Amino acid sequence: MQTKDILKNLFSLSFILSATLSWAQTWEVYDAELNLKNRLLYQDITLLSEDVRIGKTEEGFFLLNSNFEKSVSLEGKEIYQYLAPWILVKNESGIGAYHEYGQKVLELKYDEVEVFFNLLLAKKGNEYWVYERGKGTTRSLGILEEAYIGSRGQVITKRNGQYFLPLTSISHQAFDLIQDHGGDYLLAKNQNGYGLINMEGRIVLDLVIDTLLHTRGNFYYGFDEDQYLLVEGDPIKANVRYNSFHKITFEDGLMLEYIHGKLRRIMKEDGILLDDVGMTEVKLLEQDLYSIKYRDDKLGLLGRNGWLVTPTDSIAEIKKGSSGFFPALSLNGKWGFINSNGEWLIAPGFEGVQAFENEHAPFRSGNYWGLIDKSGNRKISPEWEEINITNDGIALAKKSGKIFLLNTQGNQIDEEGFEKICRLPNGLLLAKKGEKTGLISNNGEVKLSPIFDRLIPEGQFGYQASKDGKSGLVSEEGENLIPIAYEAILYDEFENLILAKSAYEPIILIEEESSKKKRKKGQ
Repeated sequence: MQTKDILKNLFSLSFILSATLSWAQTWEVYDAELNLKNRLLYQDITLLSEDVRIGKTEEGFFLLNSNFEKSVSLEGKEIYQYLAPWILVKNESGIGAYHEYGQKVLELKYDEVEVFFNLLLAKKGNEYWVYERGKGTTRSLGILEEAYIGSRGQVITKRNGQYFLPLTSISHQAFDLIQDHGGDYLLAKNQNGYGLINMEGRIVLDLVIDTLLHTRGNFYYGFDEDQYLLVEGDPIKANVRYNSFHKITFEDGLMLEYIHGKLRRIMKEDGILLDDVGMTEVKLLEQDLYSIKYRDDKLGLLGRNGWLVTPTDSIAEIKKGSSGFFPALSLNGKWGFINSNGEWLIAPGFEGVQAFENEHAPFRSGNYWGLIDKSGNRKISPEWEEINITNDGIALAKKSGKIFLLNTQGNQIDEEGFEKICRLPNGLLLAKKGEKTGLISNNGEVKLSPIFDRLIPEGQFGYQASKDGKSGLVSEEGENLIPIAYEAILYDEFENLILAKSAYEPIILIEEESSKKKRKKGQ
């Protein structure tokens, strides 16, 4: 072969290698001291869990070991979803599944895949399949109207308007209704009535109850023939915790019992919460919190464990409080704070108040908010559209679309304000000004100027900082730990590593001129 042919072939090889490698990416791996530990050649790396890492190359996707080396090849064009311990992959043919240990369990051909621990439910068109890891097999459930996995792993199907539990001992028994409410039991109905089914598919309350509704957890409200029932699920046999021939209503989470047409009892899911005469109105303010009014116009606040505020005749409305201070509306239409005995701690003189937080509470005058202390003294004047108190006592106040930091002495910490402020678990604040983000302390000290497109806390390593499409790592003091020059930064919290992604374009150059210089004259 002539020299020019060899050079021509080498140049062709150089072009092919360059074209291929130009698509690659290098990932620099840094240890806890930010020392460069390794370099990896992947287009992309995804950290799914402590033990599951995915690497992408031109050849496809791979499961990686703890050293980020390829261990198992995965089919598919994309990682569709990770639902431990299952990795769902997808290509133009459909969705398939791998176990996180690398075992392929579903071919890539399904429209949808639902998972629950060692169970997978797959759908293609109107046909469903189920894979049980304990059996290691995939079998068809047939053509169905609907199928899904319940909150405790029961597969529930619907065919011809009826419901079935195909993986249980009652798989061929049809039901008019099966409902999953997130507890340990399924509420079921057939032509005879309602009942309960446990996680294994055993009927623990015979389907004979006229009416049965879920209340909370594993508790149910029922009516059968002429009596009302409060039922608790049980793995062997459900228990009737309370029954009454008097009317018990259940609406919007509130259960009330009436005796001879008069309100007598407030019920909880397994029995009586309050038995008292003279009640005329009960409002459920939130779960386990009730406002109760009596015939003599007294008003009280009841909690799960008894009275939070004993009934008093000096208030028209009462709300949830804190630190022994309860927001209350007086009969003259002004708000203040009372104690658990219904006595005024802060006289009613405000148009609105919120609960105390760190010794201060927001109050409203007209359309604007300020702050008072527990003596009722105004600490911040009412000039703010909205005001909230952080856990460390700093107030976030909104005006004209900007958020400002205020201390509890009423002093404005920052002058210009921010478009958005987000409090971090370490007490610092991410603050957005314009389209840029910075970091400030709760006393207003600027830790990182708002010059970044994005800041993300990365454990002990500081903050992932992004700017102009590039990412790096900066400390709280503003030191560049890793230059903002990378395409992406990943924090492996399990191995305590930082992975930094950069473009890598190795090019093989063969200089024809060098070859020419070695030739002798005349050759």
